[in-house]
Amino acid sequence: MDGVQKNHLKAYGIAYWVLQNNVTVDWLLNYRGGSFLIEYNPDIKSECDIRGVTYEIIADVKVSSILAEVSSDDANMDVVKLEKAPKMAVYSPKDKLPWDDAVTLALTYAEIPYTVIYDGEIVNGDLSKYDWLHMHHEDFTGQYGKFYASYKNAQWYRDQQRNAEAEAKSYGFSKVSDLKLYVAKTIKTYVENGGFLFAMCSGTDSFDIALAADDVDICEYMFDGDPADPQAQEKLDYNKCLAFQNFTLRRNPLEYEYSDIDVTDTRKVNETADFFTLFEFSAKWDQVPTMLCQNHTMIIKGFMGQTTAFNESLIKPTTIIMGELKSANEAKYIHGTLGKGTWTFYGGHDPEDYRHYVGDQPTNLDNHKNSPGYRLILNNVLFPAAKKKKQKT
Repeated sequence: MDGVQKNHLKAYGIAYWVLQNNVTVDWLLNYRGGSFLIEYNPDIKSECDIRGVTYEIIADVKVSSILAEVSSDDANMDVVKLEKAPKMAVYSPKDKLPWDDAVTLALTYAEIPYTVIYDGEIVNGDLSKYDWLHMHHEDFTGQYGKFYASYKNAQWYRDQQRNAEAEAKSYGFSKVSDLKLYVAKTIKTYVENGGFLFAMCSGTDSFDIALAADDVDICEYMFDGDPADPQAQEKLDYNKCLAFQNFTLRRNPLEYEYSDIDVTDTRKVNETADFFTLFEFSAKWDQVPTMLCQNHTMIIKGFMGQTTAFNESLIKPTTIIMGELKSANEAKYIHGTLGKGTWTFYGGHDPEDYRHYVGDQPTNLDNHKNSPGYRLILNNVLFPAAKKKKQKT
């Protein structure tokens, strides 16, 4: 999985396919970019050939040498065994909307199966069926992405609002914001019970904002038919958030922003200088962030979104920052635990489209087979399959 690999993204699909066939995979952390070691099988070789994935067939003596190198106390490497293909769910609206999602693009390209679920499945209690959940760039605050100023007259926006209001009522909620809060709280409980959560773009900060605004009306009349609570800011409870604290809401309904968590409107970073750096963790002691940061480069080009990156001053001290643009005081890639589960937030919309506008064509990943930005997404996909190291007592 270093520079020799011709198709990094489909390599993850091979690893997942092997797990589906009840064969374990050794993930060699920090060895040649986080390579996979799999017992030889002609069917696996054939599948690699079909998908265009680079591989090496090595003798047992070479395997022993690699494992000795990886396990050496002097090497920042380790082995994690991947045991079972996780059941994947993507929380996403099922009606056609004028944007795409990097995670579903990555899963489809890597040929990793997933199930699309939305509010109905959450309300019906289906979330527990899945090991891993990705949140589409949702607006959990009930403000329809704060697209009102730009798209209030667009047919897709009007249809979305009408459909969302009807759906909320069908599930017994008087407002869309009430339904979204219920969904957010249910997903939080899912994580506490051992689920793996991954979110990008506005699915990150809007999630925490909704949790902090539990029982507080932060939506203006054009979103829910009545004015927001004028004391909403003072009533926020940051203890309910996963990642962020002490943030300030952006109350103007005509502003395309939820709060000061996101740095999109305040950053002064030129595209040519927009890169974030992954942290290097101890592979033997910090296996989780090491797995999530596996890559063939530690410096990755930035990309924007409604939520581009996170203001580091508003990140909770319990949150692990895994990727940042230090000069701008912004975090791009963060991780944390909650109860028995974990969550990972990744800022930006599409790692291979610097500014992805509403209505733009989806990215063709055949043109980005070795994308380090997309690799971070797929690290999270395989992460739930890992056998966790027992903690010392």
